[in-house]
Order: sequence, then structure tokens, then C-alpha cells
Amino acid sequence: MGLWVGRGRRLVDNIFPEDPEDGLVKTNMEKLTFYALSAPEKLDRIGAYLSERLIRDVSRHRYGYVCIAMEALDQLLMACHCQSINLFVESFLKMVAKLLESEKPNLQILGTNSFVKFANIEEDTPSYHRSYDFFVSRFSEMCHSSHDDPDVRTKIRMSGIKGLQGVVRKTVNDELQANIWDPQHMDKIVPSLLFNLQHAEEAESRSPSPLQAAEKEKESPTELAERCLRELLGRAAYGNIKNAIKPVLIHLDNHTLWEPKVFAIRCFKIIMYSIQPQHSHLVIQQLLGHLDANSKSAATVRAGIVEVLSEAAVIAASGSVGPTVLEVFNTLLRQLRLSIDYALTGSYDGAASAKIIKEHEERMFQEAVIKTIGSFASTLPTYQRSEVMLFIMSKVPLPSLHQAIEAGKNRNRLTQIMLLKSLLQVSLGFQCSNMLTALPSSFLDRLLSAALMEDAEIRLFVLEILISFIDRHGNRHKFSTIRYPDISVLKLKVDKCSRQDTVFMKKHAQQLYRHIYLTCKEESNVQAHYEALYSMLVLISIELANEEVVVDLIRLVLAVQEIAQINEDNLPAYNRCALYALGAAYLNLLSQLTTVPTFCQHVHEVIQMRQKEAPYLLPEDVFVERPRSLDRLGPEVFFRQSKISEVLGGSGYNSDRLSTPYIPQLTDEDRLSKRKSIGETISLQVEVESRNSPEREEVLWPPAEEITYETLKKAIDSVAVEEQERERRRQVVEKFQKAPFEEIAAHCGARATLLQTGGPKGVPLHGMCPPPPSPSGTITAAYGQPQSHSIPVYEMKFPDLCVY
Repeated sequence: MGLWVGRGRRLVDNIFPEDPEDGLVKTNMEKLTFYALSAPEKLDRIGAYLSERLIRDVSRHRYGYVCIAMEALDQLLMACHCQSINLFVESFLKMVAKLLESEKPNLQILGTNSFVKFANIEEDTPSYHRSYDFFVSRFSEMCHSSHDDPDVRTKIRMSGIKGLQGVVRKTVNDELQANIWDPQHMDKIVPSLLFNLQHAEEAESRSPSPLQAAEKEKESPTELAERCLRELLGRAAYGNIKNAIKPVLIHLDNHTLWEPKVFAIRCFKIIMYSIQPQHSHLVIQQLLGHLDANSKSAATVRAGIVEVLSEAAVIAASGSVGPTVLEVFNTLLRQLRLSIDYALTGSYDGAASAKIIKEHEERMFQEAVIKTIGSFASTLPTYQRSEVMLFIMSKVPLPSLHQAIEAGKNRNRLTQIMLLKSLLQVSLGFQCSNMLTALPSSFLDRLLSAALMEDAEIRLFVLEILISFIDRHGNRHKFSTIRYPDISVLKLKVDKCSRQDTVFMKKHAQQLYRHIYLTCKEESNVQAHYEALYSMLVLISIELANEEVVVDLIRLVLAVQEIAQINEDNLPAYNRCALYALGAAYLNLLSQLTTVPTFCQHVHEVIQMRQKEAPYLLPEDVFVERPRSLDRLGPEVFFRQSKISEVLGGSGYNSDRLSTPYIPQLTDEDRLSKRKSIGETISLQVEVESRNSPEREEVLWPPAEEITYETLKKAIDSVAVEEQERERRRQVVEKFQKAPFEEIAAHCGARATLLQTGGPKGVPLHGMCPPPPSPSGTITAAYGQPQSHSIPVYEMKFPDLCVY
């Protein structure tokens, strides 16, 4: 003890010069350092004596000696790495704390610099009892300095940020140290860093002076705070993400920084780029939970949160959604429905509310949610996007067979529109080689049910969604308007129709054709509807068409022409002219795709005749000029089914199928549209079928009110007739499979002879043989009456001898 009192104190005293301005006596400092290294057990006493002198000099305002003492402490700390350093560190931290408590900015900065040097030292032995609570609190306080002198304020804030960075570095990787990730520490560190980032946003909004521009070259508190925040988040483990993100959300709430959302987006960009990629979905979950917690906040606040979600999802890419894919979309859709209710009721809880809800702000929020749904979906793999689309479609309220949607009609309409908008966002850019998996029956049925609704906006969304699915090569923008393009200059991206596409069209083609046909008959259609119909027809021809599909599309377009020509639905002149223009534009393009010269010639002849006689039947006139009377149109301005059948039949196309008028399948789904009763549906079948008879001009259509009980009974009993037809076919198939070859050959030979002779006793052949089944599945008897419904051609089972 005596040795220490004599030599140790003398060595410490000798490092201080008589004049503080001379600085530390280096030779004596070297002696003190050698003594400390030679006798490590004395290091704690050296530290205690230095601490005693420093506290005395601070109280006497001898700041020169204070600086010398801290310099000596720093050198001893850097030189000594023995086991006894823990006791020395306690003295050192006590001195740093004394400096930080001072009101003098210079002393605060001095203490901070010493602490930062200490933080960079890797200690050989752990410390079980050291606490950094004071330093976290004090450094956070310095980050919020409001000193009158701007330069001093900046220096103090910089020191506070450096101090927090030092605390993080010292404690974050040492499990035995104080847990810096505890909420009590994070609630101080994170807001302090964000405050300096936020302060920079305000400073940058003002135009800097030339002096400020020169100083900007130095590191600012903003840059240092951002670097510190990135370092902190980069060290965050899985279990610490929540504690690090929660203070950010609270800070943005307390300072109303969700609106404007620029700062909030900047913060979360820093977060998403700094954390480990596998933790991205935890940040997304935190934001979704915060959105739910603010479900009754102002629409601008919720919109800001949703915008941040959208930006974060793009950065996080495939890891953003994590394991709970549908839960993310369920939360966003729930917020969408709540917003619709708020806009309609004018309150957040259904009762009178003090908060004023602005409808245009809710609409902006809804658009932000839809955009975010698209951002999330774009990060998902194909199979998950298909699940999301099925999920969204299942949420769309549709009328059932037994009860149409009446209650809350306006709410349901808005919900339908918003959900279909969301579905459209998800479908944009969706590419799937197999259309059967992209559009399963459960999804397609519900989507096409929405296509039969009276609302024109909903029908347009359905068409846009279908176009997004079908267009897998990015050709849709080339057919956004109805015109006569030259396909040689369009540079279309076309692949050969795959087997999966062929199977898809065999399964769903008639369903698609039927909805296109019924959509064309809508009186509320506008130019956008006809352009979408044109795009859809063209894209089906490019993406999914084989020879059979081309034939059916021609029949469909000719049936659409007949809608405008006969005008049973009393469509306005504009709608009829638009249908004529749609057919002309599509057949013009299809004739170029088929490259049949005679077909191209017929199409061009009709178009040229329209240009001379009726230009209002062409796209370039119908959408810009007022349509004229359509009562006196000659046959030369129409496309003729017989002519097209003749010219394409000569090129190998199925002329029998081409000459058969298109008849849509009519199902119970028509009841959902609230446009046709059951009686009108049956009447329509009778009308369409009877057009095949030669006397169709003389037939007077029976009005819907004349439908009797017997008529309805026959329609219901047609199921039994269909069963009989199916049994007859089964017997024929069985006969061809089991009968001896000689018997089959004799039967076929006799039938061939019968066909050549014209039938027994002069009976005309068309009276003996049933006509071929129409693609829609309706078998037409000799006199134009519907006999029964049969399965489509592609589902028929033919005898093995008939299959090549």
C-alpha cells in the first residue's frame, strides 16, 4: 500500500504539466504505462486516483487538466488488456459519466469521444455487472439537443449519435452485457436516430446558403444517424426485429409523419435494405398489425401506412409475405371493406362520430390498398398468385340462383368493383404456360358470373381481367383500339398452341364464347367495352387458337353481326354500329392470320363497300360520328356465312361447322343477370334455333307472356330425352366394340349404298339422318325445334374404328 501511495501517485501526478496548455507529459506517461503493465494489480488504483483528480478539476473548472486526465485514461485503456481491466473500466466509465453530466458542451463531447474509443476495444474478459442505462439515456438526450448556437447543437447531436453507436457496438454481440434490444433501450435509441433523420428532412426543404453547402461536404447528423440505424438493424436477430420496429411506428404516429408519407417511406426503405432478407416478412407483419390498429384513424394516415407497405413489399421481393400469404391479402381486403363502409355510413363505428369522414380521402385510401395488393402479388411465385386470385374472387359478392343481391346494393356494388380492381392488379403481368391451372373452373365460373351483371363498370373489369390472363406475350397494347392493323408491322410474339391450351379451349371455349355473345347484347356498353371485346377476340386467336377455335370464333362474330342486324333487343343505333365495326376489324385481322386469299378478298370487299355505302359501320367513324339510320342497308355490307364457309372450306377448314350458325348455351346462370326470366330464356332458344329454318323471315316470335305450363314442362322433361339419347349412343358404341367385323362391314356397306341411292322409297336423306350436333350442345331437329341438349362434340365417345 505504501509503495502505491509513494510511487503510483507520483507517477500519476508527473503526467500533469504546470501549464495545462503544454499538454500531457509524454515521457512521464510512458513511465506510468510501463508501471501499469508491470503491476496490473495496481491498475484499478491508478484509475481511481485519476478519477479523483478529474472530478476535482471539473468542479474547479480546470478544464485543461480534465482533458489531460482523459487523454491519460484513454492511453492506459488502449495499452492494458489484462484481467484487472474490469475494475479500471469502472473508474473510466465513472469519469465519462461525470463529463457527460456537465453542462459544458466541450466536456460532453470529450466524454463521448473517450467512450467511443472504449467501445472499439475488444475486452479479453466479460463483465457481468456493467450497466449502460445511463449512457443510453444521456446520449439519446444529446441527440435531441436544442442548444441556441446551431454549430454547437450540431456537434452535440453528432456526439450523441456516436455515443449510441458506441453503446450498440459494445453490447450487441455480447450476451453477458446488458441486452440493448430490450424495449426500454430501443424506445430511446431508435426515436433519437429518427429525430435526426427527420430534422434533416426539414433542413433540406429550405434552400441552403453557400456556407451551408460548403459544410455539407462534412458528415452531417443525418448521415451519421442513418449509418448508425443501418448498423443497428443489420445486427438485429429474428427475435429482436419487433422491438426495433415498434418504436419506429410509434415515432411516426406521435409526430404525424404518415402524412405526408415521404419520411415514412424513407425510414422503411432504410429498414428493409438493412435487415437480413429472411426477416423481411416480420417487418411486413408489423406494418399490417399497425394498419389494423389504426383502422379507425383518418384515411390519410391509413393511406400512408398502406403506401409504406407497398414500397416495403417491392424491396423485400419474394421474402416479403412469408409463410402467411393469404393472411396478408385478407388484412388488406378487410381494410378495403371497412373503407367502403366508412364512406357509405360517414362514421367509423356506425353511429354519429365527431370525426368527419371525407369520401375522396377514403377513395384515395382504397386505390392505395389496391396498388399495394398488386405490389405484394408481383413478388409471389405463380402458384401462390393463383391461390391469391382464387381467394380474392371468393370474396366478391355474387347473386345466387335463389336470391339476388338486394340488401346493401350500393355497398355490394362498391365491394365488387374494388375487389375486381384488386384482382386486375394481381393478374397484370401474370404469365402461366398452362391455362388450366391459371384459370381453374372454380375461378372462371365466378368470374364469368360477374360478366353477366347489369353494371357496365363491373363487366369491363371482368373483360380486362380475362385479357390479362390470356395475353402471355405482351401483345394486348397493340390491340387496345379497334382498327385495321397490318400484322406484318406489329411484330407479334406468337407461340404454337400447346396441348394444354387445346385442352383448356375444349373445356371452356363455349363458356367464353357465350359470355362474349351475351356481353355484346348489353345496351349500356360504351367504346371501352367494344375495345376490350376486340382485344379479347384477337388475343384468343393469337394465344389459344387452333383450326377448330378459329372456326368457332368466325361463327361467333357472325352471330354478333346478326345481333345488330336483327336487333331483337332493341339496341340503340350506336351499339349496333359498334358491333358491325367490331366484326369488321376482327375479321380483317383474322383473315391476315389465316392467310387464305379468298377469305381476305371477301373481307376487304365488304369493308370497301362499307366505306362507300355505310362508313358509320367501320371503327374510324362509329366512335367519332353520330350513327345514321340502319334500316336500309343492302346485303353487300354484311359478311356472309355461306361465302366464308365456302372460301375457308376449300382451304381445309370444317365447312359444315362454319355453315352452322352459332347458338349460345343458355344455363341457369342467366337468372343471375336479372335481365331474362326463365320464359324469356326458353323463348330465346326457340327463336335462335328457328332461324335455321328457310321460313325464318315469316316466323312471328311468340312473346314471353304466352309461355304456358306445358312449355315449361317440356323444358324440364328434356332431361329424360337426353338420357334416352345417351343410352342409344352407348348401344351404338357397344355394337361397334363387340360385333364381328363382317357384321360391321355389312352394316356400313348397306348404309353407304343407301346414301348413294337417295334413301328408300324416295325419302329425302335429311329426313332420315339427324343433323350433326352444334358446338353448343343443342341438337336441332328437322323443323327447327330444339329436340334435346346433348354433350358437346369434344366430350363424345366415338367407337374405336372411327378414331384415327
